[in-house]
Amino acid sequence: MALSQSALLELVEVLKTTDASELMRQMLATMLQELVDAEASAFNGALPHERTDARTTQRNGTREKIVTTGIGDVNLKIPKTRTGSFFPALLAPRRRIDVALHAVIMQAYIEGVSTRRVDDLVIAMGGTGVSKSEVSRICAQLDAEVATWRTRPLDEQPFPYVFLDATYCKARINGRVVSQAVVIATGVSADGHREVLGCQVGDSETEEFWTEFLRDLRARGLGGVQLVISDAHAGLVAAVATVLQGAAWQRCRV
Repeated sequence: MALSQSALLELVEVLKTTDASELMRQMLATMLQELVDAEASAFNGALPHERTDARTTQRNGTREKIVTTGIGDVNLKIPKTRTGSFFPALLAPRRRIDVALHAVIMQAYIEGVSTRRVDDLVIAMGGTGVSKSEVSRICAQLDAEVATWRTRPLDEQPFPYVFLDATYCKARINGRVVSQAVVIATGVSADGHREVLGCQVGDSETEEFWTEFLRDLRARGLGGVQLVISDAHAGLVAAVATVLQGAAWQRCRV
């Protein structure tokens, strides 16, 4: 699909006032958008607003897609369709180096490395650096994986022994750094296999918070608990008695 005259003139004006790197990024964005639109037309069987018997579906707006390239991020508009699902084959596969780079950024994020240090790391690996917003966008992919892990079923095997504990960490909430309680449950199966069953973050270690956490474990299928080991926090002990009825409780002295 060719650019209109107004679009070409607008592009010329942009190119006149940009530096060399921005010029290359703008040209790449224009080329990629043209290729995406052409592929969408082939998928639909017709150009936008074209009447033809070969048409199989119609466009239904666009969605934004940020594509990371060697000369910076490029914003593209991916056409949506009324029926079926379209995604340009040009953007589907990421190069192996991109996959590896994203994995490094995610691991650094998990380890608590600052954004500035991540930027230095990317440059050392031959990249062009990475912004704070780009780190957030890449690491957002972790959210789905974490959510899947936190909601996974626990009914595949019983856990006779369950250790419960909590620690406090600093977290930024609504622009303020505050202390948050992080509770964690570790199960031990009959054959000695240890597995982290779940974790949750809250304002403090109240009985209500522990009760909600344990009920979530039970709802996910935790069963066969015979002994719970924890400290003697009153709210925790009360929550164990309420949710894990029939299980013995032992104070951890380590």
